[in-house]
Amino acid sequence: MTASEVFVAPARPGRSPCPGVPAAAGSSSSSTAAAAAAAMGPRRSAASSRGRLLLPLLLLGVSGFFQSYAVEVDIKDASNATCLYANWMMRFLITYESNNGDYKTTTLNLSSSATHNGSVCGNDTQAALVAVQFGEGHSWSINITKNNETYQGDFMTLTYNTNDTAVFPDAKRKGPVTIFIKDPAGPVQLNTVFVCHNSFVIEAENITQIFWNVTVQAFVQNGTVSKKETRCPADRPTSAPTVPPTSANATTAPTTAAPPAPTPPKPVENPDTGNYSLKSGNKTCFLATVGLQLNVSQDKPLLININPKTTVADGVCGNTTATLKLNDGNSTLIGFTFAVKNASASVQKFYLREVNVTLLNHLNGSVISSADNNNLSKWDAFLGSSYMCRKEQTLQINENVQVHTFNLWIQPFLVEANKFATAEECLADSDLNFLIPIAVGVALGFLIILVFISYIIGRRKSRTGYQSV
Repeated sequence: MTASEVFVAPARPGRSPCPGVPAAAGSSSSSTAAAAAAAMGPRRSAASSRGRLLLPLLLLGVSGFFQSYAVEVDIKDASNATCLYANWMMRFLITYESNNGDYKTTTLNLSSSATHNGSVCGNDTQAALVAVQFGEGHSWSINITKNNETYQGDFMTLTYNTNDTAVFPDAKRKGPVTIFIKDPAGPVQLNTVFVCHNSFVIEAENITQIFWNVTVQAFVQNGTVSKKETRCPADRPTSAPTVPPTSANATTAPTTAAPPAPTPPKPVENPDTGNYSLKSGNKTCFLATVGLQLNVSQDKPLLININPKTTVADGVCGNTTATLKLNDGNSTLIGFTFAVKNASASVQKFYLREVNVTLLNHLNGSVISSADNNNLSKWDAFLGSSYMCRKEQTLQINENVQVHTFNLWIQPFLVEANKFATAEECLADSDLNFLIPIAVGVALGFLIILVFISYIIGRRKSRTGYQSV
């Protein structure tokens, strides 16, 4: 493949738009990549196909409208019977390097002119393939295999073209980039349709895939899509405990007793501290330990604690910029971007330059709130050291969103031996912090003494002016 780059990456924990096999640990080998590429290359059959684009869904975010289109693909076999059916919506968040060396995240949506050339039905020996082409040279596909009584996804393939200046206006690297992602979901019984209305996220390398309103059935029998469904975990209802009826609550007549006093809301506790890291190859290049809490003020103030147990870390390391992206349960995305500055002619420091926060609707993947501040200058420390602040700190992202940090210890550059370097502590943690009120008290004491002395001198002068002759 010329003028392109190929990555084979395991999917991060999540759910898949189509049934699939569990993700393998670590990256796949080049032979696996070649096999996957061959399996998912362009294929043609005598079967006819029919595809329809549904009405666009407008997703409202703070920064504007995000437009994404639902795609319905109905593949026919030689007898004009449906053999593969798929209907879904998806969006991609892609991190790329800009011309000035910074890393930016852009959104890639399906377009109204999407096609599905190369989609095939599959059989007992050949995998089924759902393939979609859209925009300026972008494409996505998934191949689905059949095994006895089940079918399941194998690899998803995303090719995005950084020559598309509308999506990648300042990309440093030009041309198509292809990424293979192992489908992490489990198998589905034949003659059963896989359904997932709620949104879910699959992450790999620099890609975040968001899917919702998914309906898929491969190897359709007798040309009719099954009415029997397999639901994704996000769609499965959780039953609330029921209270059995008693003679008291079944026959009691209305009374005039005063209602109980309302229970005051339980205060939100400080968030748990999470440990996050990034690797470049086999070497750790970014370390972070922090508890995170969001303060979102829209209709009413809302405090959201980020749960480290459900949060996945991703990002990019670099020599002058580094980005840590945290995804908490497919509903909260937080990105921290660090940069290097020259403190003097021979001394360099790193600092926090940008924080962006995105809150997603877990039902349909739409953006509830989005905030970004790219003009910060926080958490600075000498390059080669780490920054530590155990006390609570507040980052103002915009007028509606704040990020509170607790037990912070971070090193975005020059990590050695998977350990934090010597830390530079914030003033709030410093042992000299207690001197501040003492210094203020001493200054006030001197000011009082100075005023008293001025008062005495002033009285003496006034008495001198009224001496008798």
